[in-house]
Parts: sequence; C-alpha cells; structure tokens
Amino acid sequence: METASLDLESIVKGIQPLDVNWIKKAEERTAQLIMPTRALGRLHDISEKLCAIQKTLEPTVDRKAFLVMAGDHGVVTEGISAYPQEVTAEMIKAFLAGGAGINVLARQVGAEVIVVDMGIIPELDLSALQESNQLIIRKVANGTANLAKGPAMSKAQAQHAILSGFKLASDFIAQGVQILGTGDMGIGNTTPSAAIGTVVTGSSLEEMVGRGTGLDDPGLQRKRAVIQSGIQINQPEPADGLDVLSKIGGFEIGGIAGCILGAAYLKHPVVIDGFISTAGALIAHALCPTVTDYLFAGHCSEEPGHKLMLSYLGLTPILDLGMRLGEGTGAALAMGIMDGAVRIFKDMLTFEEAGVSNKE
Repeated sequence: METASLDLESIVKGIQPLDVNWIKKAEERTAQLIMPTRALGRLHDISEKLCAIQKTLEPTVDRKAFLVMAGDHGVVTEGISAYPQEVTAEMIKAFLAGGAGINVLARQVGAEVIVVDMGIIPELDLSALQESNQLIIRKVANGTANLAKGPAMSKAQAQHAILSGFKLASDFIAQGVQILGTGDMGIGNTTPSAAIGTVVTGSSLEEMVGRGTGLDDPGLQRKRAVIQSGIQINQPEPADGLDVLSKIGGFEIGGIAGCILGAAYLKHPVVIDGFISTAGALIAHALCPTVTDYLFAGHCSEEPGHKLMLSYLGLTPILDLGMRLGEGTGAALAMGIMDGAVRIFKDMLTFEEAGVSNKE
C-alpha cells in the first residue's frame, strides 16, 4: 500500500475499526481449546484481538521491531530533571552498542531495535553505525523550545514529527515487520508527557506529575509548577492532538504518535511502552480514537499518571512490574506474553482433536 504521499487528514480518515466478526470467530476457536472456559484469562483477549487485527485464525507476531524515538527538550533549563541533558546522546550510543535495557530485552523476544533521532541537540557522528540501519536521522530540530515560555514547536514541526513516525512505521511494515513496539529516549521527557496527560485526560497535576528519573520533593514541586505555567501560557486545546503536541509536546512524542497511526492505518498491532509512549498514544488518539483497536499497553509504569492515561484510552496493561525505565523495555517483555498467547491459540488442541469430552 502506497503511503509516502499521504497527509495527516488522509491518514486519519483511512484508519478503519476492527471487524468484530473476526473477534467472534476467534472466540469460537478459544471455546474449543482443551481447558475450562477461558481458563487462561487475558491471554485469550490478546490472541483474539490479534486475530481481528490480522483477519486470520493463524496470527503471527514473529517479526518484531522497536522504534526508539529520541529527542531533547528546551524545558530542561527549568531544572525539571535529575540528569543532565547530555545523557540523551550518551544513551543513544549505548543503544547502538547493544548494551541498554531495551537491547537486552528485545533480543530475548527476537526484536530489532531501531533508534530514531527525532530531535536531539547534538549532531551524532556515527556514520559507520548508520550503515547497519540501527540509527535513523529524522531530526525535526535540535531540541524543542521551552514549553514553560511558549510553544514547544510550531504546528508545522509537530506535523513533520508525526508524519516522520508514520513513514518509518510504514517502511518497516513494508519490509515484513508484523508487530511494532514504541520506545523513547530524551532527558526531561516526562515533563511534556505529564503536560499532555494533564491536558488530554483532564487530570490534576498532583495526579499526573511524578518524579521522572528521581526528583526530590522540591524538584517535584518545581516540575509541577513548570507544567502548570506551560499549560497556562500555551492554552492547548485538548481535543486537537496537533495543537497539544505543538504547544507542550516533544519531537519523539510526535514520532511515537505517528508510529501508532502508521500501524493502525496498515492494520498492524503496536505495543506501547510506558509514560512517554502513552503520551504519544494520547496524541494519536486525539487525532483518531480508532487507533486503540490496534494498541496493546505493554505495562503500567511507576509514574503515577500512567494509570490515568491508560484508563482514558481504555487499555489494560499486560504487565505491572513497577518499571519506569522507558526505552521500550516494558513493551518488549509484554511481547513475550503475546507470543505465548498466540502459541496457545494456534497450537493447543481442541476437545475434538484431543478426544477429550467437552462440558455438557
């Protein structure tokens, strides 16, 4: 399917809801498996949703890839992070060396890891690694502006970020990827994510804003004050995803939103990670609520607002392990659970095949 020339309006109009008839067909298959009725709980929900997304009773999620979106944030100058901004680029080098958390857990489930520079401040000199396709440069700008002082980016930049994510997702799906995972990297990015969560869900700052990478109490209060200032100055419109992203978002959050739109447009499943990925999902949902038909929530983060975000989207996390690393790590672990759900659905015998008496 040709997607290169699509604009955002066409993408949104082209996303179709799941065919509920495939859910029913999958439920009928589940009912015949040799176990008490739905004895494996939410594993059945996962496999049946995958059947509906792929329109088959033989779902496959063997070819996996993570798009780890990276960006820097002007709001870091307000002292809202426990780590210096230089860590963004340093962590990208760790991803490319294969030694970060997402690399380890992606290897466990056989997933590729692709790092995307959506807008970090430094220009990386990694030409040798780029040849391996581990790093893709889609830089919108060298970091966003300070959202506490005005819009984080222009509307044109916000649209550019989303369309870049959409195109990347489309490209990897065209190459045979069956399921995408979202990841992130960007010092300070829990601040725009919390701002997005506050505005879109209508939650309070106290409910939504957490400690990020480990702020102390004064730091947490400063972070909440900065977000409040940014919302008051910018006045983002909650129902307009592009407006929210441009005023209080981040380039990597826009890339994640675009990735989600791309997977939904092309009828492929996408597993979102934690707080930052879910901020991207909120932007995608504001643009097109139907995207949730194709979304799986990998886990529930320790960030307090993440539960509120997931509840707003109507998503139940596959895992809840007290994780808060980001990068895509929770989504990677969840993909292992999804592999198990698919194997049960396809490989388990039915009562008839096993010669076992079904219930009356």
